Amino acid sequence: MTEFLKIEGIAKRFGDFAAINGVSLTLPADRLTAIIGPNGAGKTTLINLATGALFPDSGTIHFKGEAITRLAIHRRIHKGLSRSFQIMNIFARLSVLQNILVPVLSRRGRAGMPFSKMEREQEAVTEARRILGEIGLLDEQNDAAGELSHGDQRLLELGIAIAPAPELCFLDEPSSGLTPVERARVLGLIRKLSAARHTTFVIVEHDMDVVFSLADWIVVMNRGQVLAEGPPAEIRENRAVREIYLGEELTA
Repeated sequence: MTEFLKIEGIAKRFGDFAAINGVSLTLPADRLTAIIGPNGAGKTTLINLATGALFPDSGTIHFKGEAITRLAIHRRIHKGLSRSFQIMNIFARLSVLQNILVPVLSRRGRAGMPFSKMEREQEAVTEARRILGEIGLLDEQNDAAGELSHGDQRLLELGIAIAPAPELCFLDEPSSGLTPVERARVLGLIRKLSAARHTTFVIVEHDMDVVFSLADWIVVMNRGQVLAEGPPAEIRENRAVREIYLGEELTA
């Protein structure tokens, strides 16, 4: 497996609180990784550091062998990094199609193109519709994004995350707030995209059913550090991990 993201000794403090405390982690290509841990473990902070929303106080981050430790978000996106957010992050007043067109046009260097002149960007429109077909929202392309159900908004957010054609995509709690039916739909889509596209996914999740049904590799964080990592069967039997979760969610 190709080494995509290499994190070495990164730390991030907020005042006296060490959100990330000396984390080293290597994420290879073509392996669906889940990052788990209790609240406050540092999972989302780690994503923010990897994708450029935050800069570490110390340590280094390399992507495909290139140092990106202090690279701006938009430059990381152009190099092949993308993410979704724990809190819904869509353009509610734009149409579903326009939500996908924003990152597609940005990748094509047409970020300033007004939607009124879309007849000049038929290739971008065709690509955006193809992505909507992949995520099952093509029939809703002209609907306002804010009018979609919560589950469909999660699917749209996933579409926005993959529209820049990322090589590595972080998904922050993709099943958050979903009904069991919606969750199954989103998880099925992640599996399908992981297999069909040239995209490596890393998910942060609290739902252990999601984690153990989806991930090839699990990284467990606690108190800003990596406690353990390995395949699901190994993590399920790890005593330290079971103590964190009190054995409740890992017994199934």
